[in-house]
Amino acid sequence: MTMKVKYLAYFPILAAVTIVGCTSSQSKEQNTTDQAKTVPIATVSVLDTIIFKEYIADIQAVKNVEVRSRLSGFLEKIYVEEGSAVKAGQILFKINDEEYKADLSKAEAVLNNAIADAKTVDLEQERTKVLVQSNIVSKTELDLGAAKLKAAESRVAEARSVLRYAKSRLSHTLIKSPFTGRIDRMPLKAGSLLEEGSLLTTVSDLSAVNVYFSISEKEYLNIASDTAYSKNNFKKRVKLTLANGTVYPFEGTARFAESEFASQTGSLSLKANFPNAEGLLKHGASGKISVPVETGEILAVHQKSVFEIQDRTYVYVLNENNTIKMTPFEAGQRIGHYYMVNSGLKKSDKIVFEGTQSLRDGLTVKPMEAKTNPIAKN
Repeated sequence: MTMKVKYLAYFPILAAVTIVGCTSSQSKEQNTTDQAKTVPIATVSVLDTIIFKEYIADIQAVKNVEVRSRLSGFLEKIYVEEGSAVKAGQILFKINDEEYKADLSKAEAVLNNAIADAKTVDLEQERTKVLVQSNIVSKTELDLGAAKLKAAESRVAEARSVLRYAKSRLSHTLIKSPFTGRIDRMPLKAGSLLEEGSLLTTVSDLSAVNVYFSISEKEYLNIASDTAYSKNNFKKRVKLTLANGTVYPFEGTARFAESEFASQTGSLSLKANFPNAEGLLKHGASGKISVPVETGEILAVHQKSVFEIQDRTYVYVLNENNTIKMTPFEAGQRIGHYYMVNSGLKKSDKIVFEGTQSLRDGLTVKPMEAKTNPIAKN
């Protein structure tokens, strides 16, 4: 009887401890909720636009020709300055022509002698005809005279050919611009000894430029599968970004420049023509070609929402119970301040907009709608 009374005496104390414990647990949970970090939340952005795919580009003048000497001799005079504009047919250089003038005079003398010899043989042939008609000489003499006349005429023709060659070589002592353009550097100076084929300069026609870039076989097949594609009249409007990051103010038209893939790289070259009236683009410069790619809905996330761990990209996705989950995704091309989402996220996903550095996986947060700016369309 005593033991039972003692047990009942302890029961109120146990009940009191239990009530206090529950109250303490509920209070801690309430405090945790009250202390949850407030974070801005945004949905994955959806954009319907045209994006541009970029390729490394090689800029070349529509015409770029090496000017070389066709003769040997001393470079007597230079008529233009490096970098100056020239017109088609304008004289650029002169090679000393004394030797070539002498060759021309000799060729003229040889031709005159050959003409005189042929005239003499022709007169003899006329006289022989009279003698044959008078039966003074035999017809054989007439045939022999005809053969001599043909030989003399051949020597005249040969002499004329030598004279034309001498005139041509003399004309090559004056080196002219093959077209209207701009002169480049000159490796040789006046007085230099030239050999046949010596490089004097190059001339570039920069009124327009051709910009070459390459695509893969897969990209080519994507183009070829388009219903609007035709191998005979394929054209694509493209943009050019210069080496300093500025976009060239004029668009170009791209066409296929090759009919087969390069064996080493497996790529196919395209050529885009750009106007260059102001001469901003130079031969041999580099840049990037931006090719428009038609797309439908594009998922995108702001760069503030993205963080990287070991070359993988992540965002924090908000769960239904207000906890966040570190979620990897495949990031694509940049569009302004946004990354395209190739895979890993859905349109309905809600993600932490910014401040990811102070968060961790599984953390309970207090979501707040983020103020975001719309993505500017291209």
